[in-house]
Amino acid sequence: MQKRVITQIGVIAAAMAVGFLFARATHAGTSTKGRVFELRTYTANEGKLDALNARFRNHTTRLFEKHGIKNIGYWVPQEPPLSQNTLIYIVAHESREAAKKSWQAFRNDPEWKKAQQASEAEGRLAAKIESVFLDPMDYSPLQ
Repeated sequence: MQKRVITQIGVIAAAMAVGFLFARATHAGTSTKGRVFELRTYTANEGKLDALNARFRNHTTRLFEKHGIKNIGYWVPQEPPLSQNTLIYIVAHESREAAKKSWQAFRNDPEWKKAQQASEAEGRLAAKIESVFLDPMDYSPLQ
């Protein structure tokens, strides 16, 4: 049941992010054609969601941009129990190959390693991380 709810939340988050991205790209005059989107769901260890959000807020999002990972949007579900342990976000990459290179560069970044080590001094923040790559459909406003 919880996995079904997470999937439903992920679909809703993806739809919201797509609309946000379209509005942002349209206003900025940039193209989204050829991009690949990545929907990621983090399940935090008990009591670690605030620390996970702090790490994203203070370090991760900036480092993503540094390595070519475009931040689209971040969400926490409204209803318990998911609101207590779930972070859902969408990022964009120029391609799957670019995503692979960006993630590798991000993971090897000394600043990331330092932030991760400091934030996990009292234990790992994420119990589980799920990733799904998405392509916009031909009827999507992103086309």
